[in-house]
Amino acid sequence: MDRILVTGGAGFLGSHLCDRLIERGNEVLCLDNFYTGQRRNIHHLLAVPTFELVRHDVTMPIYLEIDRIYNLACPASPVHYQTDPVQTTKTSVHGAINMLGLAKRVKARILQASTSEVYGDPAVHPQPESYWGNVNPIGIRSCYDEGKRCAETLFFDYHRQHKLEIKVMRIFNTYGPRMHPKDGRVVSNFIVQALLGQDITVYGDGLQTRSFCYVDDLIDGMMRLMDSPAEFVGPVNIGNPGEFTMLELAETVLSLTGSSSRIRFEPLPQDDPKQRRPDNSLAKSALGWEPKVALADGLKETIAYFRTVVNG
Repeated sequence: MDRILVTGGAGFLGSHLCDRLIERGNEVLCLDNFYTGQRRNIHHLLAVPTFELVRHDVTMPIYLEIDRIYNLACPASPVHYQTDPVQTTKTSVHGAINMLGLAKRVKARILQASTSEVYGDPAVHPQPESYWGNVNPIGIRSCYDEGKRCAETLFFDYHRQHKLEIKVMRIFNTYGPRMHPKDGRVVSNFIVQALLGQDITVYGDGLQTRSFCYVDDLIDGMMRLMDSPAEFVGPVNIGNPGEFTMLELAETVLSLTGSSSRIRFEPLPQDDPKQRRPDNSLAKSALGWEPKVALADGLKETIAYFRTVVNG
């Protein structure tokens, strides 16, 4: 039985990861400061003997005895990470330093949940891991984009300098139950607006594209990466290569919810990427991983979850 630390464990992705790790027979230590994480996400685990919840901020050091670390702690939506951009950068950078220091002390393998945002507004499409990106270092999104880029730098320097076992994954847009209803991300925005009968807010002309990976597929890829041979460190893209415009997503949500909401267009936010799609070749060849859940099927599960949130 491995003792596994999940930072950001009460968040959207972290809580699903905790579920899977518990199901696999591990002892899980969930660490979260509840800035964006929600207790409801892990409430069902509190009575499980092999699950432990610690309220803590990763920007502060912590001393634990663990075998593996999944470092997921960081607000991941523009609404949340732009609220306190200095703290967002600290979470990515100081958090990485603290978790890497912990991993070094106890000789633990550590996985960094990085992001497709390291590619910025990409000039290469789809984005392979070899692409260095097109990121604005001083924009309103930079606290997150550059914070995650710096965290990757730290992980690779700890790997080279201290021989630490690292894994770096770049997460593309992910959706599913337990998304925060007010995180400002397009899937949760569209679903909540549709369920409440509000206008669906589409930014720009709605022709910008995203790729949407269902949470179960994402967690499967994450765990495969952690379990992969030590010499495979990444970075590796984990996302669904299916590409949809914002208008296509809005129309699909309207159809699946049966909502009478109308689409309203708003100006495109600064530095908002025009297209985003992963090149999954490396994940397929090195991890044997491919996404399985179609967008419509995943949206049905997500809509069912949000119905309980909106009505509850």
